[in-house]
Amino acid sequence: MYFHIILTDDCNLCCRYCRAKAFEDEEDPDSDVPVEIDERLKPDLSYDPQLLYRFIEKDPDPTITFYGGEPLMRRDLVEKMVREAPARRFMMQTNAILLDRLPPEIVNRFTTILVSLDGRKELTDGNRGDGVFDTVIKNVRTIRANGYTGELIARMTVTERTDIFDAVRYLADNPYHSFSSIHWQMDANFTGDFGHRTFAEWAKNSYNPGIRALVTAWVDEMEKSGRVLFWYPFIDPMEDLLFGRQSLLRCGGGHTNYAIMTDGHIAPCPIMIGMKQYYVGHIRDADPTNLQKIPVGGECETCAIRTFCGGRCLYSSIVKPWKPEGRRIVCGTVENLHDALRAALPRVQELIRGGRIRIEDFAHEKFNGCEIIP
Repeated sequence: MYFHIILTDDCNLCCRYCRAKAFEDEEDPDSDVPVEIDERLKPDLSYDPQLLYRFIEKDPDPTITFYGGEPLMRRDLVEKMVREAPARRFMMQTNAILLDRLPPEIVNRFTTILVSLDGRKELTDGNRGDGVFDTVIKNVRTIRANGYTGELIARMTVTERTDIFDAVRYLADNPYHSFSSIHWQMDANFTGDFGHRTFAEWAKNSYNPGIRALVTAWVDEMEKSGRVLFWYPFIDPMEDLLFGRQSLLRCGGGHTNYAIMTDGHIAPCPIMIGMKQYYVGHIRDADPTNLQKIPVGGECETCAIRTFCGGRCLYSSIVKPWKPEGRRIVCGTVENLHDALRAALPRVQELIRGGRIRIEDFAHEKFNGCEIIP
C-alpha cells in the first residue's frame, strides 16, 4: 500500500492556485452531502512516529510519501522517518525551496521526488512567487550533483495562464533541468471559483488543442528516437490501453493510496484533510492491508469512460465545488485526453510491432503521487 504522511499544514509559499484562494470569495458548492471538518486536527504531526512504524510493519510492501503543506518545513521528521521507518520506498511531494537542506544520504534514499514547477520561469514565478523558478532549478541540480538517481517529476499545476503545449515541451526539451518525468494537474473543481474564471474558453481554445498536439508530439518522439517520454497523463492510460486493462481511480485514492492525518487518522486522499466522516481508521489499530475502499460515485457511475478515467478526483466528486456546467467542461477535457490517446493507439502499437519501442518502455511506478488524469 501507499501512504501519504501529512507532516504539517504549514507552507513557505502562497501560490495563486492554492493558499491565495483563501482570500477569494467562493460560490456555494453544488454537493448536497454535508462535509464535517474536524476542527481539532493539529497543524503538525502530533502522534508518536513509533505508532506509524508499527502500523506499516503490518504491510508487506509499504510506501511512504511525505506531504504537507510543505513537508520540508518539518525536515526533522523527514530525516527521522527515512532513517527509522520500515518502508520499502520513500517518496515526497515538495516545492523544493528547502530541498538543498536535506543531507544527500537522506535525499538519495528517495525513489521518487515530485517537485512543483509550472513551466517557464515567468509562469512559475507568476504563480508561485519571484525567484521560485531559479531556486527550484538550483536545488534539483544540486541533488543530482550529489548523487540522486531516482525519479524526479516536474509536477505542474495548469490554469488559464498556462499554454500546456509550450509548458510541457519547455520542461521536456531542457535536460539541464534534471527532470526525468512530467505530470500536470488542472486547477479545476477544487474550490468554488468557477464564476471567477475563464476556464471554459481556455479549455476549448487552448488546453484541449494543446493536449492533442502533445499526444502527437509524444508519439513522434517514439518514432524519431525510440524513447517513450514519461509524461504521466499519457503513459499510465496508454499502458492500460495497450494491455486492454480497466482502471479504478488512477491516483490510487480510496483503494491503494491513503493519507495519514497529523493525528494518525487515515483518509482516502491527502486533500481530504479533516473530512472525518470519510476516515477509514486510525494507525493505532487499523490493518493497512484491509482498509475500507471509498468508491468514486455520483455522475461518474454512469460515465462511458469511467474505466479509463477512474473518476478523476474523489474529493471533487464528493464536495462538488463547481456547478454541473463547470463539471461538464472538466469532464470534456478528460474525454479529449481519452480520444487523443485512443486515436494514437494504433500508431503506438505499430511502433511496438516494428521494434522501434517496447511495451516494457511504458512500465512505471504506480501511485507515486501523480493524479494521472489532470
